[in-house]
Amino acid sequence: MMPASTASRLAHLIDAEQGLLRRFLTLLEREEALLIAGETDALMALTREKTEIYHLLQRQHDTRAQLLRGEKLPNTDAAIRQLCSTAPDTLARWDATLELARTAQARNQSNGKLITERMHNNQAALSVLLAAAEAPQLYDAEGAARPTGRGRHLGSA
Repeated sequence: MMPASTASRLAHLIDAEQGLLRRFLTLLEREEALLIAGETDALMALTREKTEIYHLLQRQHDTRAQLLRGEKLPNTDAAIRQLCSTAPDTLARWDATLELARTAQARNQSNGKLITERMHNNQAALSVLLAAAEAPQLYDAEGAARPTGRGRHLGSA
């Protein structure tokens, strides 16, 4: 059985992590909307926020790991369940935190796919533009475009 101060601290850490995960999910939802809308400037600002929240989540994780090490336990779901066995409210909040983490992971992967898709589309468009830039149009006396003469014409020496 863990001391009351450890139980209270663990409950506080779980609540804080849950709050950060909710903020992170909100950012991921905004990121998805911006990706779909093609709002690249807004994405840059959001990326900074997302990175900041990620670092805060990492610190929460490290603090939780340190607390568990103090109890000579690994930072695992099983260890937290063991510690929360007499605190059903904390255990329920831990389960909710795990669900939020799974949701955030799935949303982040989905956004990653959208980013990859957007990059492929941009690369294809860039390739078309570069190919067009390499083939300059020539105009005749009436202003009509005519193809450039590449290579030799049939019948020429």
